[in-house]
Amino acid sequence: MKQVREPSVAGMFYPSSPSKLREEIQILLDTSKLSENIDNILGIIAPHAGYIYSGKTAAYAYNAIKGKNYNTVIIISPSHREYFAGISIYNGDAYKTPLGEVPINKNISSQLTAGSKIIFEGIQGHRAEHAVEVQIPFLQTVLENFSIVPIVLGDQNRVFVYELANSLSKVVDENTLIVASSDLSHYYSKRTADELDSIVEKHISNFDYDGLQKDLENNKCEACGGGAIVALMRTADLINKRKSKVLHRSDSGDVSGDFSEVVGYLSAAIYN
Repeated sequence: MKQVREPSVAGMFYPSSPSKLREEIQILLDTSKLSENIDNILGIIAPHAGYIYSGKTAAYAYNAIKGKNYNTVIIISPSHREYFAGISIYNGDAYKTPLGEVPINKNISSQLTAGSKIIFEGIQGHRAEHAVEVQIPFLQTVLENFSIVPIVLGDQNRVFVYELANSLSKVVDENTLIVASSDLSHYYSKRTADELDSIVEKHISNFDYDGLQKDLENNKCEACGGGAIVALMRTADLINKRKSKVLHRSDSGDVSGDFSEVVGYLSAAIYN
C-alpha cells in the first residue's frame, strides 16, 4: 500500500487552496527577481516560516533555480517537534502538498543509509514537521519532473552533520539540488537580531562552514537549521563547489511592523 505523507501545515503556513497557493507563490517570485543569473547551483538556503513572513526571502532562492533541470532534490531540515538521535529520511513513497504528490527517491535514500549508524529511513521527524513541507510547493512551481529525499536532523551535533555531508558528497551529481531549510535568530529585538544574523550571513558569504558551526556551538549566532546549512556547504566543499552568494536577508518585523521580537530569514545559493 502506497504511503504518502499528507500536508501538515497547509492552511497555516501557506494556502490550502491549490489556486490560491499557486497565485501566492507566483506573486512572491515576481517580486523577488535576481539581478544576475547563477549557474551550476548545487544548493540553496531558504527559510521555512509562514509564506507571509519569509516567502519573499525564500523566493529569491527559488528564482535562482527556476527553470533549471534537477532530477532529485534533497531537502534537509531541523526537527522542531521531536528530538531523536540521528538523521531521518522519510520511509514512505511521496510527500503531498495542495499542488500534488512528489515521489521519494528510494535509490538515493538507500545509498545514504547504507552502512550508516546514524542516517536511517523512518517516520521520525516527518509526522508534523513544517520545515521540509513548506519548501515543496516552491519546488513544484519552479521545477518539473523531480523526486525528493526529505531529511530531518534529529540532532545537529557536528558529528552527525559532517557524516551527512560526507554521505551526500558521494551521491550528488549535476542533476541534484540540495535545499537547506533554516530560519535565523528567534524573538530578539530587530537590532539584536541583525547583529546575530549578520554573523551567519558573513560565514555563508565567506564560505566558512566550519566557522559557522563553531559560532553556532558557542551560541554566538543562531539558526534553527544551522546543521542543514553546514551540511550543504560541507558537501559542496567536498565536491569542489566553493562559491556562495547571499541573495536576501530579512526578518518578520519587515512584515508585521513589530520590531521588539523578530525572526530572521536568509536565502543563498551555493555553486561553482
